[in-house]
Order: sequence, then structure tokens, then C-alpha cells
Amino acid sequence: MSQIVTRFAPSPTGHLHIGGARTALFNWLLARKLGGRFVLRIEDTDALRSTGEFTRAILSAMTWLKLDWDGQPVYQSRRLPLHREYIDKLLADGRAYWCRCKPEELEERRQKALTAGGKPKYDGLCRDRNLGPAPGAVVRFKGPEEGETGWNDLIKGPVVFDNRELDDLIILRSDGQPTYNLAVVVDDVSMNITHIIRGDDHVNNTPRQILLYQALGVPTPLFAHVPMILGADKTRLSKRHGATSVMAYREMGYLPQALNNYLARLGWSHGDQEIFSLEEMKDFFDLAHVGRSAGVFNPEKLDWLNSHYIKETAPAELAELFWPFLEKRGYARPSDEIWLKITLTVRERGKTLAEMADKAEFYFQDPPPLDPKAVSQVLTPENRRLLLEMKEPVSRIASARDFEDLLRRLAGEKGVKLGAVAQPLRVALTGRTASPGLFEIMEILGPEKTLARIDAALAD
Repeated sequence: MSQIVTRFAPSPTGHLHIGGARTALFNWLLARKLGGRFVLRIEDTDALRSTGEFTRAILSAMTWLKLDWDGQPVYQSRRLPLHREYIDKLLADGRAYWCRCKPEELEERRQKALTAGGKPKYDGLCRDRNLGPAPGAVVRFKGPEEGETGWNDLIKGPVVFDNRELDDLIILRSDGQPTYNLAVVVDDVSMNITHIIRGDDHVNNTPRQILLYQALGVPTPLFAHVPMILGADKTRLSKRHGATSVMAYREMGYLPQALNNYLARLGWSHGDQEIFSLEEMKDFFDLAHVGRSAGVFNPEKLDWLNSHYIKETAPAELAELFWPFLEKRGYARPSDEIWLKITLTVRERGKTLAEMADKAEFYFQDPPPLDPKAVSQVLTPENRRLLLEMKEPVSRIASARDFEDLLRRLAGEKGVKLGAVAQPLRVALTGRTASPGLFEIMEILGPEKTLARIDAALAD
């Protein structure tokens, strides 16, 4: 078999949707596993909706996901002369024809067909009239009027369409622009695409495209249609279910390896394994284990995976990934040593980098805002007196071990558990009843800030 070539062909009319990202991932995995090529084609022929901003966003999302492509991105809008060459070939071979039917006439005839119980498809009025170009005319593909068109889908299995259900589709609009079905076939032919993996919302386009391949006398690629991603209510995933774009997940503090892992498992399996690196996915991936049923997006599962990858990331690397989430809140970065210590105190406590930032924000607030509920429950008159007793010894120590020894000694003197002594101090230092380890917090803040926060809490 010749080298396989897959492609991902997004339209830059919006940000990269996670459904599109999964399609890109599957194409990338198959190409990389089999030593083939993975092509990125930007289908930007919709001049009204396609923008450079969305193109850049798609490229950024692909780069962030580490789904590298071979060669330069291909822009469909720059290939219009090639599309016209293939249309001219179809016209010359009698496989396409000019149609001068006006839109209002077409609509009137469709309505009559519906009223008579027929199909609302083009009735072929211009099919055998041998017309030439004219203002407002379009070019239609002359499809077969009987028989069947089918293929063995690499995911769905055998799929067959009755050709009588397929009308003579327009391949060149009246404005001189090729239509989607013609453009993608020409591009796939000229780019030697061997495998087309895409969403199953394209299934109805596939028989029309297969007929175009046959009319052009070129090999038909293999097709694999991936089921849709659904929300929890079993409807197609949309904004009402939460974030749907790849970069939105980046902004929320998800790691690319977590999103790749989650999207791969959302429809594909390899035994009972849940956690995969990109290298492992590449080694194990095959279309035979992509399910035929739609996957239901589960945010909790993604959170679990992201938490895992946060914990697995090297501390110094995690600190660099984590810092922008505090920086955008307007805080100044501490020394690398202190920042690394802060990162380690919240690494186990956040499912995302943004959640870690929430947990770490108190370090930068002097003093941190006190939770009213924590104040009423914890900063009782007795506990305030206990905080006063801590001030003098706290001023003389700086290590986590010394802080721990101090609190244990105070708890012993008071005849109470360590938590009874630690909790009012925790509230004073963080403003909350739950936080990272208290002794590590005290070591990071140091005696001066610790005392200042105790004073602020006592003055509240």
C-alpha cells in the first residue's frame, strides 16, 4: 500500500471546537502510527464568515495540542483555479452541465413536487439541454439516475444510498465560486488523501463525493465517520453544555495532554486503559476500536484526567504553566524559589490551573479577605487570645518544622488537639477554613507577613 495521507480541514468561521479537535487527533494518530502524512487544510472559501483571526486561533489550538502537520497549511481559497480546471473537465466529459433555472423557479417546482408527494430535489430540466454559461447560471453535476452508491465505512460498516435520492448537485455557483462538495474532492485528489476521517454529520455528503471521484476517474479514498459528541442531555454538544472550543479549555487551565487523552477515549478504547500519553495513543490507535455510538461529554472525567496530569507534571514546568493564571489577576511574581514552593502547596488541591490559582491567591493578598462564616465560627474571643499568645514565638522562627513544633507545644499546654490551635491561625493567614498545609504556608509567608496577618485578623 502506498503511503497513507490523512487531513484535517477546518473552516475558519469560529474557534476550533473540541469535536473538531477529536477528528484532528484521530487523523493525526492514524497518520503518525502508520508512518504517513498529516495535512492541515484551511477551508476558507466562505469569504463572509472566514477570518484571519479564526485561522490563527485554529493554528494556535493545533499547536497547543501538539498535533503537528506536515508541510505548510493549505488554504483552499488559493486553489480556486484548480477547482475550475476540474469543473471544466467534468463539463467537457459530459459529467456536468450548465443550468439556467432561476431560484424562484426552482422553489416553485420543489413545492409542486412536495404537494404531489414527490422529492423536493432538482427535476433535471436543464440536464440535457446542452446550455452554455450565462448570467446567473450554475454548473450541476450529472449524477446517475438509478442504482446505488455505497462504501465500507471504517467505523460505521457498509453504507448504501439509492441514487434516486441524490439530485444533480451544484458544483459551481452563479457567482463563480465552487461549492463545498466539489472543492473538497478536488483538494483531496490533488493532495493524494487516502483516508478521510470526519464527523458523521458528513455522511450525506459522502455518496455525492464518491460519485465525483468516479466521474473524475480517480481512486476513491477510504472513509471513516466518527460519531458526534453529545452533552449530558444526549443532544449535540453546544455552548449550553459549557465551553466547546479548545482554547476555552486552555484558558480554564486544562493541560493539552489531558484534553487529548480525554478526547481520544471519548469514542476509542484500548482494553481498560484510561490514561495515555500521545506516544501511547499513537502506538495503540486503530479505527477498528472507535465506537459507532455517540460519546457523551463528561466534565468530571476530564477534571479527573487534568488533575492527574497536573500532579504528573514536573514541578518547575508546572510552575511556569501555572504563573499566568496569577499574573492576569495583577499580582507580581515572587522569587523562583518561593513561587515553586507555592505551586507545590496547591498542586494536589486543584483540578485545573485556574482552580489552583484560586487556592493560591491568598498568598498575594495582604491581608487576605476573611470569610465571614470562618470569622464567626473560628475567631471566637478565646481563639483571638490564642492568636495573641502566638505572636511572640512566631516572630523568632522561620521554618515549617519550627512552626509545627510551636503549634504542637501550644496545643499541649492548652490540653487541646493540634487542629484547635491551628484553625484560628489558618483563618488569620488565609481567610479560609480550608487551605494548603499550614506549616508550609507559614514558611512561605515568613515571620513578618505571618505576624501582620495575625494583627489584621485580630483587628477585624
